[in-house]
Order: sequence, then C-alpha cells, then structure tokens
Amino acid sequence: MRDDVPVDDRLRVTSRIAIPLAEIVLRASRSSGPGGQHANVTASRIEASFDVAASQTLSDAQKERVIERCGPVVRAVAQDARSQARNRELALERLRERLAGALAVRAPRHATTPSRSAREQRLSEKRHRGETKRGRRAPEDG
Repeated sequence: MRDDVPVDDRLRVTSRIAIPLAEIVLRASRSSGPGGQHANVTASRIEASFDVAASQTLSDAQKERVIERCGPVVRAVAQDARSQARNRELALERLRERLAGALAVRAPRHATTPSRSAREQRLSEKRHRGETKRGRRAPEDG
C-alpha cells in the first residue's frame, strides 16, 4: 500500500488490500430504477469497473486469482436508489464484495469416505423406500 494516497481515497477490499479509487472507473448513466420523472433526467445509475491487469495494487498471484474467477475487468452496477451518491456507495460495496470473494484463498478439498454407520443407514433407507413402493403396486394375478 502506497503512503502518498489518503486512506479515504481507497476501497478497502480485505484487511490487507485497499485499492486506490484512481484504479476504479465510475460511470454514471440514466437509471431504469426508482425515481419517476426524476429518473428520466438524472444520471443516477453507477457502474464501477476495475481493470485487474492494469492494477498496481494487486500482486501477480492475486491478479491471476481474480481474473480466473471474475474475468479481466470486474464490474458492479447500482441503480437501486434515487441518489447518485447512494448508488455510488452501493456500486463500490458490490465491487468490494466481488473482489473479496475472488481474492479469498480457498482451502484444498480433501476427499472423504462415508462412515460404516452412514453407509448402513443409507442402505436401510433404500430398502425401506423399496418396500414402501412395492406395497403400493397392484396385486399380481397368479
């Protein structure tokens, strides 16, 4: 994290990663959300986009992880509120959530086997279900 950028000008993604707002492109456009006639004349919809490859904040491994999970450009859109300022907050929060999810290091999955009692219970339930279905059949002639 560079010291020359004030803390307010950063989007805190995780406890260790904060992205400067200069790396995030915010675009305003007309919203289809709430606002009535007001929505027809104001640009309250906000789209926040973050170019992962161009980021100077993320390490190469982090960039790889984000690109693999979200693509080369991570976008978040907000048009829920009438206010452009509120939609900006919502878009940045959604962007933060997507980046945090993509940056999370997932624990490796370890294959497990069901216990003997779990196998026996499963087979017992299958037998019971089969007996129930056999009991519903029409009687055979013979």
